[in-house]
Amino acid sequence: MYAIRFYRIYDIGDEIGLPLLERDLAASMPISRSQFHRVRPTSITIKEPPLLVRLQGAQIRTPRGDMALAAVARVYDFGAVSICLTLEEMDAPARALEEVALAFAAHEGLSLHFERALADLMEILRPHIGDRPVDPDFYDEYTIYLAEREDPALDQVAILLGENAGFSQAVRDDTLRHTFSYYPEEKAVLSWNGAILFSPDPPLDLIELIEYAAVQVLELRFYERELSRQMERMYDDIENADRQWWISRSFHYRALMKGLMSEQAEVSEVIEDVNNLIKVTEDVYYARVYAAALQVLRSGQWTDSVNRKLATIRETYRMLSDEVNIQHAHFLEWIVILLIAFEIVIFLLPVAGH
Repeated sequence: MYAIRFYRIYDIGDEIGLPLLERDLAASMPISRSQFHRVRPTSITIKEPPLLVRLQGAQIRTPRGDMALAAVARVYDFGAVSICLTLEEMDAPARALEEVALAFAAHEGLSLHFERALADLMEILRPHIGDRPVDPDFYDEYTIYLAEREDPALDQVAILLGENAGFSQAVRDDTLRHTFSYYPEEKAVLSWNGAILFSPDPPLDLIELIEYAAVQVLELRFYERELSRQMERMYDDIENADRQWWISRSFHYRALMKGLMSEQAEVSEVIEDVNNLIKVTEDVYYARVYAAALQVLRSGQWTDSVNRKLATIRETYRMLSDEVNIQHAHFLEWIVILLIAFEIVIFLLPVAGH
């Protein structure tokens, strides 16, 4: 038996109230919440488990003939959705995995299926969350390969890298270096664009952990891009304000500071929710796998970039605040000077008149 889960993850805008959405959708379709099966409830904590929505599947041609392509989506409360397309052969040998995996390397031939699944999902959600602008070209892809046992005939590096080539030993070692095993018959191999899981029983918990890590990284990428755009607008606004008369400039600075403070608070709150999506506490094995998934997906790099941009915005806010204070002080100085001049004039008028 083998299965392949193809993931494409999108951001769909603002936060979503999942309890209300769950109640609304439950009247018309089967839905469920994500949950872990093989660990104690206290071992893994999810602040708000995503909502699982089943979508319409399709038939797809593979090297092993026409197969059913199942489709599901998970909706996350901070405004992300993960669409999963699954190919599965229950009676096929594990070595058949490589042939099918290479045929769909880099999600070859799956874009139309993902686009249709995203459109179907947004149509389902529209009555409950309204129209939301979704950039169909901004997404992350990930693939999880599953087999019931580790077969020596399988080239794990070829599956993960998506090509059958004469890889050097250094490439093989680097690709397979994030390998974990808890039971002798189970094994997890993590790479930057895919993972291979060997297990006689479907390792649903590991699948969800890896998916959560991929969703977190997509959201970090999304808000890193949004912060870059905000910084570009910020610099343009400062440049435009600098062209104004000095009194008008102060009002422009204040408006800009208000916007920066609001944007920073909003992004910081969402990033906090993303980073606290899930906490693995007591299960050491799952904690290692989850940490490795975040590492190979370069979560740390995106987090650092987001933090640098937030720090730049905070520093810009501080400098604008200092400039506003200086201008305010100058304004008060001129008021004092004018008042003194006015008093002198008033004092001298009677003398001149006399």
